[in-house]
Amino acid sequence: MASGYRALMLGDVIGDSGLRMLKGKLPALAAELHADIVIANGENAAGGFGLTQESAEALVGTGVDVITSGNHIWEKKGAAELLDGSLPILRPANYPRGAAGRGLLTLEKSGAAWLIINLQGREGLRPIDCPFVTADTILAERPASAVNPPRIVLVDFHAESFVEKQALAMYLDGRIGALAGTHTHVQTMDERILPGGTGFIGDLGMCGPVDSIIGVKIESCLRRNLTQMPIKMEVAEGPSMINGALFEFDEAGRCLSIRRIRLE
Repeated sequence: MASGYRALMLGDVIGDSGLRMLKGKLPALAAELHADIVIANGENAAGGFGLTQESAEALVGTGVDVITSGNHIWEKKGAAELLDGSLPILRPANYPRGAAGRGLLTLEKSGAAWLIINLQGREGLRPIDCPFVTADTILAERPASAVNPPRIVLVDFHAESFVEKQALAMYLDGRIGALAGTHTHVQTMDERILPGGTGFIGDLGMCGPVDSIIGVKIESCLRRNLTQMPIKMEVAEGPSMINGALFEFDEAGRCLSIRRIRLE
């Protein structure tokens, strides 16, 4: 029996290829890893850009407990209604007041009170509200309780800049259990436990086609780069992979270990 509390956080799910991979492999993987909760970034699950009711339900059906997102969550018609619905979908909490949906979710599961926060970076992306200030506000409004069940805070930071990712992780060190970066679709090897007990990885990677360029058809991506024309980026097909990380925590919500996951 596994010790501690375990969270499996998965990188951006890319189109039907990623969904099929999760459907076929995630239930057994989560069981093998003794994962108490599964979080996946779903902003690219619907055809490579955005999220729909159908793709969100498919993600939940694979065993995903919470769907996080980022800047592409608004791509599909009906995004606002989907975010305001009953499915466990988050959009970045630092979108300005009045944006549809929610940026955090609390969930009691496997003897722990999980607080999942979704934030988005500003360097190289739309300059929305400050993720540092937003995180401060959320944590101040939801102080950790001294009673059971133990609280574990997980942050999906959807950001382009690794400077910004590292900075936010260090800023929140000791106040959250883990910060996992998403958005670049490339899994990094920089996982570490910070001095205050916060687990960090720069990017979880993606759940999508192996023979691709960040999930996109190689030919269309090459043509776009060679010609600098606005060629449509189409999702690749073929064999897929699952990228993510397994975080283990103690009763105080401190990270004990991090294990990168890559499954083809």
